[in-house]
Amino acid sequence: MAALLVLAVGCGSAVYAANNSVQGAKKEEGGFDGDAPTAILIEATSGSVLFEKNADELRAPSSMMKLMTAEVVFHALTQGDIKPTDEYRISENAWRRGGAPSGGSTMFAAINSKVSVDDLLHGAIIQSGNDSCIALAEGIAGNERLFATDMMTKRARELGLTRSTFANSNGLPDPGNKMTVRELAKLARHIILTYPDFYKLFGEKEFTWNKIRQQNRNPLLNSLEGADGLKTGFTKEGGYGMVGSAVQNGIRLIVVVNGLDDPDDRASEAKKMLEWGFRNFEVRTLFAADQPIGYARVFGGERRSVKLASREPVKVMVQKNGNDKLIARVVYRGPVPAPIESGQPVGLIKVWRGSNIAVETPVYAAESVGKGSTVRRAIDGASELVIGVFRAGAEKL
Repeated sequence: MAALLVLAVGCGSAVYAANNSVQGAKKEEGGFDGDAPTAILIEATSGSVLFEKNADELRAPSSMMKLMTAEVVFHALTQGDIKPTDEYRISENAWRRGGAPSGGSTMFAAINSKVSVDDLLHGAIIQSGNDSCIALAEGIAGNERLFATDMMTKRARELGLTRSTFANSNGLPDPGNKMTVRELAKLARHIILTYPDFYKLFGEKEFTWNKIRQQNRNPLLNSLEGADGLKTGFTKEGGYGMVGSAVQNGIRLIVVVNGLDDPDDRASEAKKMLEWGFRNFEVRTLFAADQPIGYARVFGGERRSVKLASREPVKVMVQKNGNDKLIARVVYRGPVPAPIESGQPVGLIKVWRGSNIAVETPVYAAESVGKGSTVRRAIDGASELVIGVFRAGAEKL
């Protein structure tokens, strides 16, 4: 069920449906004109989407997939399953496929040496070491394939990454490695918000291992004010891509581009998109925390509806000129059976900018609703039966 909300967003701008999204806006109207085959730009706190282009197209994520490996390790560390001081051996497989003999990005860890989890994370994140990722995968799961197909996939699904698939730990070419820029942005946002201390690794500009000093491969760190992460990637199949993030004036944006033909184009495209976002958008609050947002129908309750609210402020990024056209709906499976406890999850509030979802936030029951009388439950049951008959008939048309 979806309840349409009539809103106003700052300066009296009406919030309503529109056919043109930010993506579709012309450049002279404030839209972004980009060359990346797939791209997305979001605001980190709210998840508000500012721009997207083919954002749900599955592509090879290349080394950007290392973000998923890092998240699995971060999660294991916070759960106490492993410790930063734990040491894993650099197997011949890790050395040959991801180390110096491979010719790819590497930490240059010596074969059969033991390296701490903390140092392996530095190697994977700063130096994009394929050997680092393989060693972490083998150390945690026993073998890399199990780490990828089981642990990475399971964790991705827990985070709501429903389409991503993984065949290894580092993004080296494999048909089983597929992600969308939308899910890469969602993963980056999760890492930034959930692991602020670990996230600092992505902003470190160099790391030395085995007496070899390497620079961070993220070109934004030295070219854009406030840039502090995340990851670049390249394979022949996927092209050049990157996940980047920066903070300016208290606003953090996350950009993902993929499928470009040149590393310079990758850097300039990501930088241009972030600069466009900072220049043209600002945060507006649609609903304060715990402010009533709407109502959900109740089945068998002492009241016919229950008030809904969000525990956090519902915010959206809007264009500074105030011309954004938005529509908001409360979406839930209902009617909601009584009894209902205050704080009980009920559904989502979704805010669209044209055809694109700008914000999606859980809503909760803002009050308790007890069970209704036997007569009320019977009436509600009969009503749902009639509605079900009409719905079934409509589906056959």
